[in-house]
Amino acid sequence: MGFTSQIFLFVFFPILVAAYYSVYFLSKRSALLQKLRAVELLLIAVSLVFYAWAYVGGLGFLCLYIAAVYAMGRITQYMMKRGGARCVKLTAACFWAITVGLLCYFKGWERVWQAWLDLTNSGDTARPILAPLGISFITFSAISYLVDIYKGRAEAGSLIDCALYLSFFAKVVSGPIVLWRDFKGQTPQVSLDNVTDGITRVMIGFAKKTILADTFGYCIAEMAVQVDVPTAWGAAILYMLQIYYDFSGYSDIAIGLSQMLGLHIKENFNFPYLSTSITEFWRRWHISLGTWFREYVYIPLGGSRKGAVRTLVNIGIVFVLTGIWHGTGLTYLAWGIVNGICNMAEKLLDGNKLYERTPKGIKWLGTMGVTLFCWQLFRASSGRAALYALASMVGLTGSEGLVYTWSYYFDAQIVTFAIIGFLGATVFGLPKVQQAYEKLQQTKVGYGIRQAVAVVLFVLAVLFMVNSTYSPFLYFQY
Repeated sequence: MGFTSQIFLFVFFPILVAAYYSVYFLSKRSALLQKLRAVELLLIAVSLVFYAWAYVGGLGFLCLYIAAVYAMGRITQYMMKRGGARCVKLTAACFWAITVGLLCYFKGWERVWQAWLDLTNSGDTARPILAPLGISFITFSAISYLVDIYKGRAEAGSLIDCALYLSFFAKVVSGPIVLWRDFKGQTPQVSLDNVTDGITRVMIGFAKKTILADTFGYCIAEMAVQVDVPTAWGAAILYMLQIYYDFSGYSDIAIGLSQMLGLHIKENFNFPYLSTSITEFWRRWHISLGTWFREYVYIPLGGSRKGAVRTLVNIGIVFVLTGIWHGTGLTYLAWGIVNGICNMAEKLLDGNKLYERTPKGIKWLGTMGVTLFCWQLFRASSGRAALYALASMVGLTGSEGLVYTWSYYFDAQIVTFAIIGFLGATVFGLPKVQQAYEKLQQTKVGYGIRQAVAVVLFVLAVLFMVNSTYSPFLYFQY
């Protein structure tokens, strides 16, 4: 059950709102319900139903996983208080290895085993392994839980705390990745401002996803394998916009739902297509993933504290792991490596006078060019597909056998939506535009206009959702 499915919007969401606010306000008047933590228990139950509806076969695994992670956290905390330093480190290392090992098993073992079968010419085919839904995001949350306990950044909490953290339906499938120390201290606190801001955020997220991302995705899906040069470039640009509006739209819905329920999730996107370097791009794109890798990989490796060479090595390791986290295919690895090389190169250029004097416009064009190239790697199902897509962009695939040209795919609607998407991803994020928007919405008229626009966009988004057959969130597969 995705956020932009009819079952979620017309069944799950209304029941959630009615049940949650009923229990929340009853708990305010009942010491017993507060002691039982009825609000948190309801959220856990709702989250398990949400997960089971999306993938009922993984519900048992998720429950066992939560219990195991909680047990490991309690043992770690106990060892921190009673055990010796060496014993604590060994225990923590074993627990981290278990969580990472499970992720590697579900995400890569089938491919590794198939490679071995091919190498030995056995003729057999590896048995498919169905990974639990959201296993990558759940694993990163589990590691945050265990490491933060080990580092003394947060207590293990109760089983209810751990279960809600790992299963919370707004983030369990595709994030954002919330650190345990940020989640642990929160208790649901509903206010009118949170509810109205949350509803607005959800409506905007729906519009991003169903009006823009799905329209771009449907156009790309309808394209033939062999295309002319303008179509190849158009497809690359549309995918660049699609993946941004798809994932940022999902994050908006997740953050908005959390706000409505009185919980806080940090921002996950900050207009990444305004970046003038790849380093800046990764500070603005999928912020929660970058934060996780910085806190639990980059800094523990030494960060930038052990010299220039070690800093570059650490950056390279982070981006190789980032690529592998998204998938075991060579295209994901290449995507991570290219981003890592660019980040290392920019690190070396720090303080370079020529680089610093380069106009921002040129830096922006270079950054967007690299990003466009990297998204072609990310999008491709194989190395051969990536090379073919790139070859199509420079006209090396030939024109024989073309069924349709660019004029067939890029009609007035797609071009209009692409322009709107570009402006929304760039111009609207400019500091002066953001300041004007903030001032406008602080007035009664401006606030009313904002709400009216959000409602209109949401109605249009629902109409697009009902009439569309293209709706998968791209990050559901990770």
